Amino acid sequence: MNVSGIIVEYNPLHNGHVYHINKTKELTNCDVLIGVMSGNFTQRGIPSSIDKWTKTRMALNNGIDLVIELPAIYSVSSAEFFAQGAVSLLNSLGIVDNICFGSEHGEINDIYNIANILLNEPIEFKLMLKIYLSKGITYPLARANALYDYLKNSNMIISNLLLGNFLNSSNNILGIEYCKSLIKLNSSITPYTLKRKGASYNSNFINNEFSSATAIRKFVKENGISTNLKDYVPLSVLTEIKDLYSKDNKFIFEDSMFPYIKYKSATSKNSLINLPDVSEGLDNKIIKSLQNNLTYESALEDIKSKRYTYSRISRILCQYFIGFDNFDTTRLRSEPCPYARVLGFNSKGKSILKSIKSNSSIPLYTKISKKFNDTLSLDIQSTMAYSILNKSIDPSSDYLISPIIIR
Repeated sequence: MNVSGIIVEYNPLHNGHVYHINKTKELTNCDVLIGVMSGNFTQRGIPSSIDKWTKTRMALNNGIDLVIELPAIYSVSSAEFFAQGAVSLLNSLGIVDNICFGSEHGEINDIYNIANILLNEPIEFKLMLKIYLSKGITYPLARANALYDYLKNSNMIISNLLLGNFLNSSNNILGIEYCKSLIKLNSSITPYTLKRKGASYNSNFINNEFSSATAIRKFVKENGISTNLKDYVPLSVLTEIKDLYSKDNKFIFEDSMFPYIKYKSATSKNSLINLPDVSEGLDNKIIKSLQNNLTYESALEDIKSKRYTYSRISRILCQYFIGFDNFDTTRLRSEPCPYARVLGFNSKGKSILKSIKSNSSIPLYTKISKKFNDTLSLDIQSTMAYSILNKSIDPSSDYLISPIIIR
């Protein structure tokens, strides 16, 4: 049996995601498609607009056969750790043949070759990186500049590639990290990539069939649920969203975290330094900004600098809200994913559960295990935190809700 895996967030699921699902099946000729999906918080450092169980049902109704949750320790992390957690999970299942991801570039050989350079860091590359970092620019920009110089000096040909744009593109960066993780694991999984269609990942404008999730969230925040959404999301997703809104379960946005983060900054300010991406001095800047600003957006703007990107600050604030500071997150996120938790499946997905149990090197959970580890404890805590923002979610939902089954 040919099994493919994709790594997703679905915040919310839209037409571009359906394109990814269908093209993955076509490209890999798979019999079963597994989706490793972030739960109630996402890689951008924001709460999911829709809870993970509703997202699971949306995924199963649009072509995914088995949905497995990407634990919060990885889902609310940089591209490196997000990819590391997701790829290690798929690899540990023991039955996955392919992984397919979207990218702005669309050429898997180029992405794989660059991943090799960044993973192995030749001496010349490391020297160039050190020089650029000494100039006080952000790590992503320093890395892009060093890589450009290294490729130019090595006379390496990368097809149809403008390197500056390449490493500024979110999905290219994730694709590199997926390939780095496959190389590190010496995995037999074959990577594929699809050239991203339509709006960019970060686009705020809802203007074509493949509008981004960012644009759709912005549209809903400003306009509520509109019939116009039918042009950008599958009918089954629109039906789910309308059903949520009819019960007053509206989209959750990042600014809803702000009052709680602001309060925590006054009562638990010393714990912020426990977060892995908070360097000495940054903690004081964040606390001061949280206490002096009245909105989430103004606090972000106040904290951001040439050295600290919006994405990094957003993830720090989200981790602080969830309670990452109570865990040894540096250790947890650097380890392979320790379990696979099933959020839902259809008949095809059900048919491979037995095979996964026989071949997987990690336990497969369809309900919360009595043998807790810190990664699972943090996931349960993240649902409790999410329930503060989304009143339709019980703090104990991880114990109460069984996997979603689509027959």
